[in-house]
Amino acid sequence: MLLLAVEAFVKIALVIAGLMGGTSYLVLLERRMAAWIQDRRGPNRVGIPLTKIRIFGLGQPIADGVKFIFKEEFTPGHVNRLLYFVAPVLLLSAALAVFAVVPFGSVLPPVLGGEPIELVIAPGVNVGMLYVFAVGGIAVYGVILGAWASNNKYAFYGGLRSAAQLISYEIPLGLGVLGVVLMTGSLQLDKIITQQAAHGWNVLVQPLGFFVFAVAALAESGRLPFDLSESEQELVGGYHTEYSGIKLMMFLVAEFLHMIVAAFLIVILFFGGWHLPWITGSEHMVSGWLGGWLEAFLRVGVLLAKVLAVILFFMVARWSWPRFRFDQLMVLAWKVMLPLGMVNLVVLAVLVEYGKQMADALGVGEVVLVAAVGWITLVVSWVVTAAIIPAPGQSQALPIGAADSIDAEPAQQREEIEP
Repeated sequence: MLLLAVEAFVKIALVIAGLMGGTSYLVLLERRMAAWIQDRRGPNRVGIPLTKIRIFGLGQPIADGVKFIFKEEFTPGHVNRLLYFVAPVLLLSAALAVFAVVPFGSVLPPVLGGEPIELVIAPGVNVGMLYVFAVGGIAVYGVILGAWASNNKYAFYGGLRSAAQLISYEIPLGLGVLGVVLMTGSLQLDKIITQQAAHGWNVLVQPLGFFVFAVAALAESGRLPFDLSESEQELVGGYHTEYSGIKLMMFLVAEFLHMIVAAFLIVILFFGGWHLPWITGSEHMVSGWLGGWLEAFLRVGVLLAKVLAVILFFMVARWSWPRFRFDQLMVLAWKVMLPLGMVNLVVLAVLVEYGKQMADALGVGEVVLVAAVGWITLVVSWVVTAAIIPAPGQSQALPIGAADSIDAEPAQQREEIEP
């Protein structure tokens, strides 16, 4: 029992330290990506303290963290103090708690004659995806509490937007996951990876489900082009307008952690997790020609490399696409993502029930049939959606001279009213 407690404590410490350190340097990477996209220089000055060694600006995250720590902890007098302090703690705690069921690899070989070490904080959770949705949903309460406790109209508007956005995109997010659960027959994340190792990655089998889940996950992370809850041009800072110092840092770190969670889920559910064609292994033991520790660390590296690739895509999307209007955001959720998620779920349900009989009748493999139907469904759904739903902001051009007549109408009305 003591050994298990020590193992759990070490896992928690490593995960939290890795997430905090990784988040700080991913912020630096995003700032450099933004500079590259906008054709300017990013942070490149701060290096080793008290020296002139800059090392490409790698000391910038340390400087930013120290700045947040030593900032004045100012609390406005008009806020609800209890909820004001609880909100960032609740949001950050929920963002960290999600990683309890996220597997970072398969297993390590036994140490000191003990059992193999599973690379997940809470191994054997049979309802891993339900846990992710349940704990992730707490983030809504953190945002709403921060907005309400701030007693500020900008924060209040940001909280309302965030609540509507997060609740709306939970539905297509769940529909995207249900397709994976139907194909796998399990809510356990490591079993989903094992199933993909045996039958192919889900992104190749159900591309429409991947598209729905990826868009919904990006919206749930609250980043551009979906950051309507804190759009600075409209709401100053949104739900965290009245926050500063460590409390603001907790909000910002939690938001970044949501993006990391989304990247992990996309990789685990649709890109095979740590699986590569030459690294499959067993469900319970690390095996293969690489063997032991080397193969275990290689799997961790494969998983983290895939996650980093998805995070880079999120960063490029943030600095490349303009922000949606709020009505466009809701139209995308209810008129596009929700119907596409339902179509994907119905098609997969039919294939799970009758796919084997259909494949035998056509003389093809079941996986080939499911993949072909999945891609056909994606193309047909895309064409039908483009034909039915107008493009956001689409409008008809005015005839020549119409704009001049419109501008002239107020002047004519003024001349008629004035004596």
